[in-house]
Amino acid sequence: MKKHENKLRRLMWTSAFALALPVLALTGCGGGKYEKIGVSAQESAETSENGAENRDSNVEISSLAAERTTQTAPAMEERNETVYVVAIDLNVRRQPSMDSEVVTVLQMGDSLLRVGYAESWSRVLYQNQECYVASRYLSFDPPVIPETVRAEETAAAVLADRTEIGLNPEWKYAGFAKITSGKALLYRSQVSDRKNLTVCVNAGHGTKGGSGVKTQCHPDRTPKVTGGTTGAGATSAVAVSGGMQFADGTAEAKVTLAMAKILKDKLLARGYDVLMIRESDDIQLDNIARTVIANQNADCHIALHWDSTSKDKGAFYMSVPDVASYRGMEPVASNWKKHHALGDSLIAGLKGAGVKIFSGGTMAMDLTQTSYSTVPSVDIELGDKTSDHSQAALEKLGTGLADGVDRFFENH
Repeated sequence: MKKHENKLRRLMWTSAFALALPVLALTGCGGGKYEKIGVSAQESAETSENGAENRDSNVEISSLAAERTTQTAPAMEERNETVYVVAIDLNVRRQPSMDSEVVTVLQMGDSLLRVGYAESWSRVLYQNQECYVASRYLSFDPPVIPETVRAEETAAAVLADRTEIGLNPEWKYAGFAKITSGKALLYRSQVSDRKNLTVCVNAGHGTKGGSGVKTQCHPDRTPKVTGGTTGAGATSAVAVSGGMQFADGTAEAKVTLAMAKILKDKLLARGYDVLMIRESDDIQLDNIARTVIANQNADCHIALHWDSTSKDKGAFYMSVPDVASYRGMEPVASNWKKHHALGDSLIAGLKGAGVKIFSGGTMAMDLTQTSYSTVPSVDIELGDKTSDHSQAALEKLGTGLADGVDRFFENH
C-alpha cells in the first residue's frame, strides 16, 4: 500500500508543477519495468550553454537526464552559498560521476551549502561530508510548491497507464512550431538496472495536413544550405512531409511507426526510458514541435525514416553539412559533433547486426530537426522504398539501433 501511495504522491507532485511552474522543469530518479512518468511541463537547460544559467532563478532545468557527464574531476570555483533542490529526487553522490555511490536522495525544496561549482557538478556539504550533485538541479531560489493538487487534474495527466507530454510554449524554440496540439508519450523502464537515460524515438511523418503548412528552416532566418524535400536557399520548409510509399504500396509512415514500437520495446528492456513522439497514425506535432519536446525531455533524439530512392541502398544518417555558416549557427554550433557521434554509433550498431549500410553511412543534409536540436539528434534512413520492411527485417533493425544507443552512451 505504501508503494502505491508514494507513486500517487509523485504523480501529484509532477502534475502540480506542470500547473504552477510552466517554465521550471522537473526530473525524477528511481527504479521501475515499464512504468510511465509525467513531465508535461518539463524544461531543460542546454548543457552546451554557459553554466552561469544555472545560477539564474529562472533557469531551465534538464528533465529526466540523470547526471549525464562522465567528467570525474571538474575544476571548480570555490563557493559558500545556500542553494535549493529543484528536482523531485536528486542523487547526492560520493564523487562527481554518474557511476559513483549514491549517499542519499534529496527532495525538491531541500537546501544545501554549496562549496564548489562547475557547470556539470557542484560540491556540497551533506551531514558535514563533501559530496557532489548535478549543478543543473540546483537554484538560488527555493521552488514554489503548491499546497494542494486537484485530484481530477492529476488523474487527467495519466491516461491508460501512460503519460502524455504536450509542447510547452515557453520552451526554447517552441514559438517556431505551427502544428502543436498533439501529445508525445513517455515510458519509464522498470528493469533493475534502469539507466536514467531517455531516448526520444520519433516515427517520421504521420501528421495529417502537415505538408500544407510551412515552418522556418533555421531559428536565425538564414536560408537552407543544401537541397532535400525543400531546396537550398529556402527559408521555410514543409512542417511535416507526407513521406513516400514503398514498392509494395505501404506508406512510409506505417513502417516508421511499426519500427518505432519495436525499438521502444527493445530500449525499455535494456533500461532506457523512452519518449515516443508518435504511437498512432496521426500526431498533430510538426517537426519543430517534435524536436523541442525531445530537447526538453530526452537525452538523445532518433527520427526514423526510409529514403525515397529505389536502389535498396542500405542505412545511413543525415549528417550536418560542412558549411561554416550552418555549423556556426546556434544551436547547431554547440551540438553538431554530438549529432555525428550519435549517428556514427547507430550506424556501427546496425552494421554489427548485419544491416546493409549505404556508402560511408552518412549523407550531409540541412534538416529542420538538426537546426533546432539541443540534444544529440539524428534523422536515420533505414533503407529506401525497395528495402525489406517485414517484421523480421524491422526486428533486425531494432536490435542494431538499440546496440547503437548502447554504444553511444557507453562512449559519450
